[in-house]
Amino acid sequence: MERKISLAYLTVPGTAPVEEIHMAAETGYDYVSLRTIPMGQAGEPQVCLEKDPQLFKEVKEALRDTNMQVLDIELVRIREDLPRDYRPAFECGAELGAKEILSSVWTEDRGFAIDMYGRICEQAAEYGMTVNFEFPIVSAVRTLKETAEIQDKVNAPNLKILMDMIYCYWDHVTPEIISKYEPERFGVIHLCDVPKDWEDSEIVHTVRENREYCGLGAINLKGILKALPENPCSIELPNFKYIYEYGEKGHARNCLKYARRLFAEM
Repeated sequence: MERKISLAYLTVPGTAPVEEIHMAAETGYDYVSLRTIPMGQAGEPQVCLEKDPQLFKEVKEALRDTNMQVLDIELVRIREDLPRDYRPAFECGAELGAKEILSSVWTEDRGFAIDMYGRICEQAAEYGMTVNFEFPIVSAVRTLKETAEIQDKVNAPNLKILMDMIYCYWDHVTPEIISKYEPERFGVIHLCDVPKDWEDSEIVHTVRENREYCGLGAINLKGILKALPENPCSIELPNFKYIYEYGEKGHARNCLKYARRLFAEM
């Protein structure tokens, strides 16, 4: 069976939810992944559906009109100065059909992070949702090992590890390492590749605006993906050069084309 693939917000950053839904449908994706928890980033739409009933209505209409499904909503950041009750956002996400929530840790206080994950997982469970814990190299938890340790301490059945290929690459995660973990630990998979000629000094630039199409870069994608369970995948592949060259829709279409080719070769 062909792997189900979603279009992540950061592949076309700055795109409003309704526009992203239509783009995902027109370019052949199975799902769409929406940023519905605002991050306050300059130049980005600050979407907060629970406070914007008109936009919420338009998003529901766009999903219905395109027959698209929402895979996940993002992003719950664990940090002392951010909210501790996300139930209004989770309720809206669940009403849209989302089953997955993306999250990451931005505090060095491990005790706080563990307590917050326990709280967030309880809140998500009220709506039948799973929390996916990512380990970005620019965050406070940057390795699979650290992520699994926190997952163990939280001990919530709906807390999974999000495996983003670019962060697996920088953490030197191999298929052999993945095989040491129980498959049920893992959740959503983020697809992308890393340029073959990247430099250490360009990590932040690569993460935010220069990821490569699947199969054209330096990551052992086939080996890692074969070691992981066949969970839903979301393409998170910001590349400003490609967006300028092909346009947002063309870039989104290329992302899916290369991902489909990769899975076909597997």
